Amino acid sequence: MLLDDQLCFGLYSASRAVTGLYRRLLEPLGLTYPQYLVMLVLWDRGAVPVGQLAEALQLDYGTLSPLLKRLEAQGAVRRVRRPEDERSVLVELTEDGVAMREDARGIPTAVGRAMGLTRDELAETRAVLARLTGSVAAVLATPADG
Repeated sequence: MLLDDQLCFGLYSASRAVTGLYRRLLEPLGLTYPQYLVMLVLWDRGAVPVGQLAEALQLDYGTLSPLLKRLEAQGAVRRVRRPEDERSVLVELTEDGVAMREDARGIPTAVGRAMGLTRDELAETRAVLARLTGSVAAVLATPADG
């Protein structure tokens, strides 16, 4: 089959293009795309345990920990032990992290505009990608010999 006939290549190309656009838009904020995803969760949910953050972002601790360390060094978040359970760590926004939300407010609109899709097409694309992700994740969760 030709490369352009492969769905995986279409997904890969789209991902690179969109991530590149985010890189350009996030550079003035000093954020990488994965750091922006962390901030989105915190802006939406407030302080969350590290485990919930990892689950929401579908990241393992080994990937998430360096992201949090860099965001903490930038002064955007802080990690604190929960008083009721010293083993659990909460990630919370600092004042700078809260203020950053205003600077990032226009990013989703800019990305949506750059995609050139209608609202309905964006919603349909999100739904198809969510279904695709869930289906593939279910296959990956089954033993390879089963």
